[in-house]
Amino acid sequence: MNLEEPLWVWIVTVLAFFTVYTAEFIYAKRHPHVVKFREAAQWVIVYLIAAVLFGIGLWNIKGRDAGIEFFAGWITEYSLSVDNLFVFVIILSSFAVPAIYQQEVLQVGIIGALVLRFLFIIVGAAAIARFSWVFFIFGAFLLYTAYKLASNHGVESNPSQNGVLKIAEKYLPVTPKYHDGEFRVKIDGKKYFTPLFIVMIAIFTTDILFALDSIPAIFGLTDDPYIVFTANAFALMGLRQMYFMLDGLLDRLIYLSYGLSVILGFIGIKLILHAAHENGFKDFPEISTPVSLAVIVTVLGLTIFASLRQTRLHPELAHKPGKEASGSAIEDIRRDHPGVE
Repeated sequence: MNLEEPLWVWIVTVLAFFTVYTAEFIYAKRHPHVVKFREAAQWVIVYLIAAVLFGIGLWNIKGRDAGIEFFAGWITEYSLSVDNLFVFVIILSSFAVPAIYQQEVLQVGIIGALVLRFLFIIVGAAAIARFSWVFFIFGAFLLYTAYKLASNHGVESNPSQNGVLKIAEKYLPVTPKYHDGEFRVKIDGKKYFTPLFIVMIAIFTTDILFALDSIPAIFGLTDDPYIVFTANAFALMGLRQMYFMLDGLLDRLIYLSYGLSVILGFIGIKLILHAAHENGFKDFPEISTPVSLAVIVTVLGLTIFASLRQTRLHPELAHKPGKEASGSAIEDIRRDHPGVE
């Protein structure tokens, strides 16, 4: 696999992101509190500025194409990350996670997502470097994902249906009570997992599904592993704060899944055309990255505008992620372990 960038650049970049993510986790762990809108907005703005400055730096150092690829990839991954927040809302609501512990849970989930995406990037880049026909598979997968997003009508799956989660709930001793943010506690000499541990299982298993969507999508915009990794890292950075900042707004983005399905479908077609071109079909057209960026920004803009306008005219259309799943998993725990506090 050709990493293109010198090893020292990779080391410095990974260490920089690792430091930021670790510092956020330590802060969330040591200072549990309910994050207010102003605090969340300030940090989201800081991370957005950092991503833009990084993209401008890439543009100046590596050239216009690299800069455009980064911004196209970052915007796409950021959009997918915002959509993933719906799932986080459902999980936290389903397990009735106290607000004071939510930022810790979210940060652990985000770190897990970054690690998984980094591993997927290594595998994906290695496969692409050796087998250009892999783009056919990525393209087909994105078209399927786009279809599923559109056909689900924006309704997220219930976390209680997660197979791994069901196994954990069935075979692990779990107390239904949250114990000061601990993952495991000892009660009357017997050790129990807390609901927070089960929440982490739900978060990590959904992280895998998120990575399966996001990595093929960004490889459709750039085959540079460094850009793929940094775009993902910046897209996840500040996602915890955005969760709290968009707490009310998320309910109004009723068409976000449809917009993302259009974007993923577009990138899927772009990948298939590229794969055909690389495998001997030179007459097949290719879609340039500037065109891709324009399509992504336009679709997202129209999606957000239409969502906000429609829910302003018809407030009853705003969906409430997690309401339908609320309490189901925690009730299962109480039923399976009666009398345990």
